[in-house]
Amino acid sequence: MTVIYEDNHIIVVNKTASEIVQGDKTGDTPLSETVKLYLKEKYAKAGNVFIGVTHRLDRPVSGLVVFAKTSKALPRLNEMFKNGEVKKTYWAIVKNAPKEPEGELVHYLVRNERQNKSYASDREVPNSKKAILNYRLIGRSQNYFLLEVDLKTGRHHQIRCQLAKIGCPIKGDLKYGFPRSNPDGSICLHARHVSFIHPVSKKLIELDAPVPEGNLWNGFEMI
Repeated sequence: MTVIYEDNHIIVVNKTASEIVQGDKTGDTPLSETVKLYLKEKYAKAGNVFIGVTHRLDRPVSGLVVFAKTSKALPRLNEMFKNGEVKKTYWAIVKNAPKEPEGELVHYLVRNERQNKSYASDREVPNSKKAILNYRLIGRSQNYFLLEVDLKTGRHHQIRCQLAKIGCPIKGDLKYGFPRSNPDGSICLHARHVSFIHPVSKKLIELDAPVPEGNLWNGFEMI
């Protein structure tokens, strides 16, 4: 991880694709604990360090993650994420270009807990949740296309599932139909930008995460 922004109440880090935000059955050290250790060492804190998880990124996804540093900021951030007041923009590398260079996708997603996968339908079905995103083609390389995605709702595997539904699975995402995995186990989905009103100071926070290292992310001709 790399710290992108920090003040008294929040800390925003750039997550690598190998890190998990919260602990899971793997037993691997979660990003939340890594951030705690960073703060403990930076400020030489003797006791426990408070860190509040406000949202998650799938493990194979890289990019910006916002944590609360205080119990004052946490419930406010949680409410902001719940109400869609935190604007999140993602970059995704796909093999196939969408039929239109930009547009809005509206699907109804059903989550299969056992498979840890979501399925998209064009119409409402039992147990489905409405999923909305806007996408725009912003770059192309010899073999791939770069999409910018503005997430309007926060559903399980939403971007991965919706892009696969229109024939544009994300590079490396075997679960959603891409034919080959990436060597490092990542998928080419990156939480690139976040903007929100600070939960305490009320100032506008706008942050960008550097794209992952490697020629793949930097080899695009921007449109």
